Amino acid sequence: MTYIEELGKKARFASRSLIRLGQNEKNNALLKVAESLIENAEEIIKANDIDMDNAKKCGMSEALQDRLKLNKDRFLAMAEGIRQVVALEDPIGEVISMKKRPNGLMIGQKRVPFGVIGIIYESRPNVTVDAFALTFKTGNAVILRGGSDCINSNMALVKVIRESLKASGINEDAIALIEDTDRALVKEFMQLKQYVDVLIPRGGAGLIKNVVENATIPVIETGTGNCHIYVDKYADIDKAVKIIKNAKLQRLGVCNACESLVIHKDIADEALPRIVDMLSQNECEVRGDERAYDICPSYIKPAVDEDFGTEYLAKIISAKIVDSFDEAVEHINTYSTGHSEAIITEDYESSQRFLDEIDSACVYVNASTRFTDGFMFGFGAEIGISTQKLHARGPMGLLALTTTKYVIYGNGQIRE
Repeated sequence: MTYIEELGKKARFASRSLIRLGQNEKNNALLKVAESLIENAEEIIKANDIDMDNAKKCGMSEALQDRLKLNKDRFLAMAEGIRQVVALEDPIGEVISMKKRPNGLMIGQKRVPFGVIGIIYESRPNVTVDAFALTFKTGNAVILRGGSDCINSNMALVKVIRESLKASGINEDAIALIEDTDRALVKEFMQLKQYVDVLIPRGGAGLIKNVVENATIPVIETGTGNCHIYVDKYADIDKAVKIIKNAKLQRLGVCNACESLVIHKDIADEALPRIVDMLSQNECEVRGDERAYDICPSYIKPAVDEDFGTEYLAKIISAKIVDSFDEAVEHINTYSTGHSEAIITEDYESSQRFLDEIDSACVYVNASTRFTDGFMFGFGAEIGISTQKLHARGPMGLLALTTTKYVIYGNGQIRE
C-alpha cells in the first residue's frame, strides 16, 4: 500500500467514527482545538517564519507573501472562525422532508456527511484550520495537500490539531496532511477514488485546471477572481472611490479583490480622475481602454484585451468605459470568472437589473467585493468560493460539505 493509499484508508476509517459524534462532542473538540492553536502559536509562527524566509529567497511576490504570513491577529481570527463554526447549527442529521406515500411508506431526506473530503490548496495556511473546522463539524474526515511553500506552517498546524483531537478521545486521522511535497503524489491523490468522496481545489487558475482535468474523484470547482466594479451613471462618486479603494487595495492577493473597473461614459469624465487619483496615491497602476486613457493620459497605461480578463493579485487594475448599462453587463459577463461583481448606483432599477443579469456567484449593490468570504457571510469560515453551478455556489460553509440520503420507514410493506 502506498503512502497516499495509507492516508486514504486511515481517513476512511476515521470518517466512520465521526458520524457517531453528536453536536456537543464535535463542538467541545473544536473549542479545544481553538485553545490549542492559541497556546501553540509561538511554535507555529516559528515554522511559518521558515516558510516566509524561503518565500523571500525564492522571490515570491508581496501579495503571495501576505497570504502566507501568520501573525497574532491571524491566529486570533482563525480561533474566532472556529468559535463561529461551533456557534452554528450542526446540519448533520437534519431531516429535510418527510412524506407519506399511499402505500404507507414514510419517505424523507436526511442530511449526511460526504465521508472523506480531499482539499488541494496553495499558500494560505489559515485554510488548513478553516478546512478542518468545517469538515469536522459536518462529520467528514479531511486529507489536505497544501503548497510546498507553506509546508512547515501546515505541518505545525496539523500536528497541534491532531494532538488536540487525540486528547479529546477522537480519532486523530480525522485530519491528515500530505507531508511529502513530491508533485507526483498529487496525481495519485486526485485519483484516490476508493477512499476520497469529493475533491476541492483552492488556489490559482493553474491548480484548479490541473485538478479538474486530471481528477477521477468528483470535484467541487472553486474559481479565480477577476472581480468587477461597475460605476453606473447614477453612482455616488464619493461612495465609489471609497468602495474601490477597499475592494482593490485592502489585500492584493485574495480572490475577492477588485481587478477590473467598468465606468459609464456619462459619469466617466468626473469619476475616473477621482478614482485614478486615489489609485495613484496608492501606487496602483491603471490599464485602461482608449477612452479611459484619453481622460487620464498622464497616469493610465493603454490596456490590451487580456488585461480585462486578468486576475492580477497585484497593484494593477483595468478600466473600461461603456456607453450603456447593457454594454457594462455584457463586458462583465464576458470577462468575469463568475466570482464577485458590484455596481455602484443610486438607481433602484439599475441595481435590480444588475443583480438579475450578472452571472456570478456573488453580486453586490453599493458594497465592496471583499465581503465574499465565509467569515463575513456568517459561516464561521469557508472551504472556498465555488464558481460552478452544481451542488454549491459562492462561499462554501457547512451545508456545502453535506449530501443527503433517502430514509424510508415502513411497517411490513412489500412491492407487489
